[in-house]
Amino acid sequence: MDHGPIGVIAGGDSPERAVSLMTGEQVAQALGELGHRATLVRIDGLDDLVGALRGVRTAFNCLHGGPGEDGTVQLLFDVLGVAYPGSGPQASALCMDKPRAKDVLSRRGIPVPPGTLYAGQPIAPFCEKAASEFGLPLVLKPSNQGSSVGVQIIDAVDDLPAAMEKGYETYGALLVEAYIPGRELTAGILQIDGIEQALPLVEMRPKNRFAHYDYEAKYTEGVTEFLVPAPLPETTTRHVQEVALAAHRALGCSGFSRIDLRLHTDGTPYVLEANTLPGMTKMSDLPRAAAAIDIPFKRLVALMLESAIRKEAP
Repeated sequence: MDHGPIGVIAGGDSPERAVSLMTGEQVAQALGELGHRATLVRIDGLDDLVGALRGVRTAFNCLHGGPGEDGTVQLLFDVLGVAYPGSGPQASALCMDKPRAKDVLSRRGIPVPPGTLYAGQPIAPFCEKAASEFGLPLVLKPSNQGSSVGVQIIDAVDDLPAAMEKGYETYGALLVEAYIPGRELTAGILQIDGIEQALPLVEMRPKNRFAHYDYEAKYTEGVTEFLVPAPLPETTTRHVQEVALAAHRALGCSGFSRIDLRLHTDGTPYVLEANTLPGMTKMSDLPRAAAAIDIPFKRLVALMLESAIRKEAP
């Protein structure tokens, strides 16, 4: 199909605005170099989007977090008859709703960290029960944010109530999960020649206390060592890739995604979350993984664009 004119949508008002703008600039430049009629469209919020889409045939969505990633923007594209690469509204909404996504994966037999949801119930008894049931350290994460925004690791039960209270005030409902000891991995999923496949695994070795790949570790130069492909036995690599691809499919993702995992010391790969709009900055994991099989950035963008389809307005 004729994809142009293409609007590369970036910015927004989520905590990930800065990363979105970096992604958008990189993608718009690549599309231009590929010969497409592409324009970087910076927006400050959802109210700007309808006007920004005038004359746009295809929207390359580079928004991260918030309505850009939770299905709202994807549904708007569908209503307006604008084509876009990647997952549709239902999969996007599901992946941003971490408790629902975990439930879907668990019912499909895909390992996820044991945990529970905190949604404002009395803190003291909740903390006592969580520490008893899941042990320490505990991982606290917002139930509907991306890019490891707001993730905390708490190793002392006395620190748990204050951390939970602050997290709830800032982000709302929190997932409280057992900490999975082991290695931090991510698996990019990409459709190539019509077949969705797992790219080489990326292992992240952050230099922070718990070797946890949080927001700082993702976007601060020198804080994390990246190993691509991850130095794992071939059988382990294949197993992790199979689990990642199964998670992508179970959640209804399409075209591309990034599946974040922890490889337990016992060899079990636990899925932490699925990202329907992976970052595309120079520090992002999907481009790193693609480069490991000789897919340069421009080719990656072209492959992502190939997943764009125009859906009929409801």
